[in-house]
Order: sequence, then structure tokens, then C-alpha cells
Amino acid sequence: MATMIIHHRVQNYEAWRPVYDAHEPTRNAAGLSNGQVFRSAEDPDDLVILFDMADRQKAEAFVASEDLKVAMQRSGVQGKPDVQFTA
Repeated sequence: MATMIIHHRVQNYEAWRPVYDAHEPTRNAAGLSNGQVFRSAEDPDDLVILFDMADRQKAEAFVASEDLKVAMQRSGVQGKPDVQFTA
């Protein structure tokens, strides 16, 4: 299965996590599952998130969606996330 990898920094992990958790149904609808969140040992607000990806086109549409942009703003994501896809 392919993977989607997201790297971004958040203002505060404790504030970010509940918004991330609440957004799971939307991620699932986009074919993303098994989300794994990793925090940098040096900076716990620097995150890498891995998802199993069932459909790259649906995942790309999710990444470009207004819904995700609003959720990221609400949760305190800083800057533009780096998103990569593996085959």
C-alpha cells in the first residue's frame, strides 16, 4: 500500500491533537488510514504524520481541500505542510 507523508510544525501539540483526532472521519473518507503521528525529540511541536493511502487522487484532493485548510488553521499548523507520496 502507498503512503502519504506530512511534515509540519504546530504552535502547540496539545491544542493541535484534538482537532487532528476529530478530523479522522474526513481522512477516512479520503482513503487515508492508519495515521501515525511522530514528534521530534528536539521539538515536540515538529510533527511527521504517516498514512496508508488507498487512492492517491483522493488523497491529493483531501490535501487541497478547503476543509483541511480550515482544520489546519484552527489547530495551529504553522506554515505550509510538506506533503509527499510514496508508491
